Amino acid sequence: MRTNAGNLKKGEFVRHQNEIWQVQKAEFYSPGKGSALMKARIKNVLSGKNLDYTYKSNEDVETVDVTSIEMQYLYKDAENYYFMDERSYEQYSVASSVVGDVGRFFKEGDKYYIFVYNEKAISIRPPMSVRLKIIETEDAAKGDTVSGAKKTAKVETGATVMVPLFVKAGDEITINPETGDYTGRV
Repeated sequence: MRTNAGNLKKGEFVRHQNEIWQVQKAEFYSPGKGSALMKARIKNVLSGKNLDYTYKSNEDVETVDVTSIEMQYLYKDAENYYFMDERSYEQYSVASSVVGDVGRFFKEGDKYYIFVYNEKAISIRPPMSVRLKIIETEDAAKGDTVSGAKKTAKVETGATVMVPLFVKAGDEITINPETGDYTGRV
């Protein structure tokens, strides 16, 4: 389906150089003289590569109809993460290179949104936060109250994160999977 570049929005999928890219950011820009432009940051869904590209606002862009399906995370191997559509019981795989560092925080059995195009999983929509239990961390020393002090903690998926000193083993915390930052205690 073709659309005017001036109508591009964040989250849409476009075909660029015969590959599928997702619009990460789109800004309308009018230079004063000449035609208006649409500055877009697009991300290749297969390689994860980001590209800043400028379209003329009246230029035709091919948008791609990608569906987002909630799926259950099953397991991972050396190359892929595997998910199952609970309605049809179909299994899909997404390459580890596409999932990236966000996959460190995936817990088996949790549900995530997968982007599907032509019956093939092409990417994942990372959650805003994940809830994980701390399995290992050092105890804080009494009187250790330095403002903003942090320590390392290992969560149930095996990933390590920096947490405040008052957090202890057995606590459940929330983490922003895109940055790996501690966001709160549950």
